[in-house]
Amino acid sequence: MNKTREAYLSAAAAAVAIVANKSTAACWFEESTLSGMSVGVLASHLARSVLQVGWFLDGDVTDGPLVVSASTYYARLTDTIGRGSALNTGVERRSGETAQQGPVRIASEAQLALTRLQARLTNEPADRRVAIAHRPGEELLLDEYLRTRLVEIAVHIEDLALSVGIDACAPESAVSMAAELLIEAARERHGDAAVLRALTRRERDDVEALRVL
Repeated sequence: MNKTREAYLSAAAAAVAIVANKSTAACWFEESTLSGMSVGVLASHLARSVLQVGWFLDGDVTDGPLVVSASTYYARLTDTIGRGSALNTGVERRSGETAQQGPVRIASEAQLALTRLQARLTNEPADRRVAIAHRPGEELLLDEYLRTRLVEIAVHIEDLALSVGIDACAPESAVSMAAELLIEAARERHGDAAVLRALTRRERDDVEALRVL
């Protein structure tokens, strides 16, 4: 198994653990650290980064020419900051629907999904593709898709830990890979000069080049 899959499974295990934590269940209907989003909705969004991998692997692929990288996937995302954006309202709606199942069932389903993935990712070939649900016709290689899930897991484990008052974080490998991917996306979106400026001359960073999400 390659390093991306190993990092993903390690991060997914950490995600399942915090979703199943008794503090998460106890705070399920309380406000999370993300404005307007309950702990239950946030935990369900995190859980979906485990659940969705199995769903996408079971989905149809066309094996067409539109294969994009993980960095291009993020570089093309727009309107990600405002809570009322179409992208964010869609995420919140889907996560809210999942959260209605309650903390016990979500934790159980996430653990089952992880157990299946621990076996499945060992055998999936390097050229395995998954379809991008919200971009019909576009696909990512499985390992590139897993890189995008590492970003979601690394970010939202911290969000959820802060929301329920526990000490938890994503594995270092996941955080490192997530940071690398977001830098790649920033370079693709704005160019190297803008990223360099954001890293060294923030007073001239007119486009917030390092803000990918």
